[in-house]
Amino acid sequence: MRTDSSPGTLPAREHLPAGDAGTPVLDVVIPVHNEEKDLQPCVRRLHEHLTRTFPYAFRITIADNASTDTTPQVAARLEAEIPEVTNFRLEQKGRGRALRTVWSASEAPILAYMDVDLSTDLNALLPLVAPLISGHSDLAIGSRLARTSRVVRGPKREFISRAYNLILRGSLRARFSDAQCGFKAIRRDVAQVLLPLVEDTGWFFDTEVLVLAERAGLRIHEVPVDWVDDPDSTVHIVKTATDDLKGVWRVGRALATGSLPLDRLTRPFGDDPRDRELTNVPTGLARQLVGFCVVGGLSTLFYLLLYSGFRQFSGSQTANALALLVSAVANTAANRRLTFGVRGRGGAVRHQAQGLVVFGIGLALTSGSLAALNAAGSSPAHSTELAVLIAANLAATVLRFLLFRAWVFPDRGESDTPSTVVAAHTPSSPTYSTSTTPPYGTTAPYAPLRQRPVPYRQPYDLHQTTTQVRAGEAADGSWRDATVPLQPVRPHDIDPGDPR
Repeated sequence: MRTDSSPGTLPAREHLPAGDAGTPVLDVVIPVHNEEKDLQPCVRRLHEHLTRTFPYAFRITIADNASTDTTPQVAARLEAEIPEVTNFRLEQKGRGRALRTVWSASEAPILAYMDVDLSTDLNALLPLVAPLISGHSDLAIGSRLARTSRVVRGPKREFISRAYNLILRGSLRARFSDAQCGFKAIRRDVAQVLLPLVEDTGWFFDTEVLVLAERAGLRIHEVPVDWVDDPDSTVHIVKTATDDLKGVWRVGRALATGSLPLDRLTRPFGDDPRDRELTNVPTGLARQLVGFCVVGGLSTLFYLLLYSGFRQFSGSQTANALALLVSAVANTAANRRLTFGVRGRGGAVRHQAQGLVVFGIGLALTSGSLAALNAAGSSPAHSTELAVLIAANLAATVLRFLLFRAWVFPDRGESDTPSTVVAAHTPSSPTYSTSTTPPYGTTAPYAPLRQRPVPYRQPYDLHQTTTQVRAGEAADGSWRDATVPLQPVRPHDIDPGDPR
């Protein structure tokens, strides 16, 4: 499916304004389950750090998911004593469920979370959220595996963490370095679109969010952290690892079958060179010709190297056929991605089959040229063979481009593109709305923040909250694009598949 012409569903990233007195810029969620011992020192330490170092209004949300000890009482006492603290209770377990529920209901433009043990040094918090506030990135994660990170933990957890990230790189082609560090942040406009696509409600939630965001072309910022392992952690390593592997299989299968509509989330999103209209930059046919020539030149060099290698132990016709076959597969794949902008695995087999037909035509041209050369002379020199093959390949290249453009990768236009989307977006006037409070930064300009405003204290009402991503609304109130309601997960939703 083409993505270079997809309209996208997310607005361009912009630096957040300083904010008004009614809305916190940052909402830090602390998901807890039976953490009566660690909750109070964690919240007080985090609150003191944010009050002293964070230049914007903030809120700390305790997301209690089905605690059976005195955690709810501790959370209620903290909420009563500290104005910036909000307590939220869910009746079901699952860290992912808690994060999705609170993030879906929060009106703060930057959403973050951290583990209650505060294993990560809080000095990394401002570097974590700064790229999101500035509009540089869409998500941010703390990384314990970065070169400049300083980590203290046992060999067992070190091995499991590195093995898991190697599995993600090998199976899902993940490029982020640390999926499991409990120290992450996301822009709210991104969360509104991504969260409805995330199925996991437990510990794999983080990984699924990151994989889908990366595949959608969003920018993930990594912050090296100082991290000290909590020896009293209640995480069940074996069960969590098993559930994570099941999640890897599920997400990998969804990506392979193309069942996730991630291609519509990529462009236009940020200040990307592909979003700009610049002079003297080839577009359309000219851009494709440039890309095809570059790929063709590299493919020709690759073909000649293969031919010279195969010629050492086979005849000229056999060497030509083998070299052309291998280079044709590589050429089709490179042109598919680089020249004609086709991404994902959808239609890849059909494109390779059509490319092999084009290969057959090229084989006929080059083989016929070799046959004519051998008929003209009994034993032509190797350099003469190469010269004839180069000329024949040039003719085959022109024909290949025409067939690629008109038959293999035709530009069917936006009308023939499948219309499966998460939401619609008009870059010139994006509008995000909820039925409870207006979204941050969409209706009025904001003055620079001179002093810390009074924290926002409106309680969550998930039973009346319906979030919508709206776009394309004309001046007369009519709609040019679809509006897709995104329902947040509610505390009473039942997930029988979640053992936690």
